[in-house]
Amino acid sequence: MNILMVTPRFLPEMGGIETHVYEVSRRLVAMGHAVTVLTTDRSGHLLPTEQMQGVQVHRVSAWPKQRDYYVAPAIYHRIRASAADVMHVQGYHTFVPPLAMAAALSRRMPYVVTFHSGGHSSPLRNLVRLPQHHLLAPLIRRAAQCIGVSQFEAEFFCQRMKLRQCAVISNGGQMPSVSGVALNPEPLIVSIGRLERYKGHHRILDAFPTILETLPHARLRILGEGPYKLELIRRAARLRLQERVEIGGIPPTDRMGVATVLARAALVVLLSDYEAHPVGVMEALTLGRRVLVADGSGLRELVEHDAVEAIPLQATPRQIAAAALAQLAKGPMRRPMALPSWEDCAERLAAIYQSVLHYRIPPPSRSRSCLGSDFGDQNEQKSGSGDCRGGFEQSRRCPQPSWPQHADLCRWQIAV
Repeated sequence: MNILMVTPRFLPEMGGIETHVYEVSRRLVAMGHAVTVLTTDRSGHLLPTEQMQGVQVHRVSAWPKQRDYYVAPAIYHRIRASAADVMHVQGYHTFVPPLAMAAALSRRMPYVVTFHSGGHSSPLRNLVRLPQHHLLAPLIRRAAQCIGVSQFEAEFFCQRMKLRQCAVISNGGQMPSVSGVALNPEPLIVSIGRLERYKGHHRILDAFPTILETLPHARLRILGEGPYKLELIRRAARLRLQERVEIGGIPPTDRMGVATVLARAALVVLLSDYEAHPVGVMEALTLGRRVLVADGSGLRELVEHDAVEAIPLQATPRQIAAAALAQLAKGPMRRPMALPSWEDCAERLAAIYQSVLHYRIPPPSRSRSCLGSDFGDQNEQKSGSGDCRGGFEQSRRCPQPSWPQHADLCRWQIAV
């Protein structure tokens, strides 16, 4: 197959979607498919075309340079001229997805959408998410397949966009082998994620003085890059933690470097406002690290793993410190956990692409459902009836959320 993946950002920029696209695209190439990643470049300093492990990467200009709107008109024209058999839109947040879906519709090319939902540090941006979802819904409903990276995400968008079905394909969690790397003699806590306020790095930073009361030799590594970096550095200075805290990222292509830092950690932390299914946590679990997360959104699903504990998002610094110390006291896991791999993810995506090659794109719906009976028997039989699909082959009806899930859904009506 000739597969076109469209995403606003790609390597060398770092983030969960960038990692996901890189990991699955190169594995799809290894399976014998032709894969092109169509992305943007706000800086004007990246190569317009290059090849990464067999994946063709094409970048077009996007504006404005200092905002994450990604207005990129050339996306539409590149897709119109593409010879791809199927298009996969990775993420929905920016102006890139509607341009891509409109271009695919004009070409009658089947397309798949993975939501990759996330939070945002701007209250205004969070407020516009609800109208954004309503505006995108007609395009999303005409996708050959929608995908969530967690059950939480799939159920949310089934309800929000009135989808008839949504597959669930989790992120992989593989990391390079780092045998022989020992835990730091000084307990190391690693807070992972892009340096944005909503990622919650400030929460573990505020709790760290209390942790030092019990473990005076502990160290904190805030692993990431982003616009909140300077504020975190200033916060560490106000707390007089400069000698015990390191803030900064590792290039996303340096997988061994990331793996080495995580392997040396006694505890990995992600106290984010919102996550669908964080790649960094999966990587930490693969390496056998204990993890502390905020209790909510897709993070709640990770608590089923023995190595993961959750704490309320509204927890005080002392409560966060107590939870971190409790996890540290358990010691390292005896062996890494068996988790979904990027090979699993790529294989399931390939199966979806194959299944939608001859998908008939339905006309715009006048109803609120995704694929109503007026669109023909073929699409009705394909879509099923109200499914949130675990993995790909295993399907079940979208359940009504339990009360804790319902609270999360209500809470993120705007913030997602």
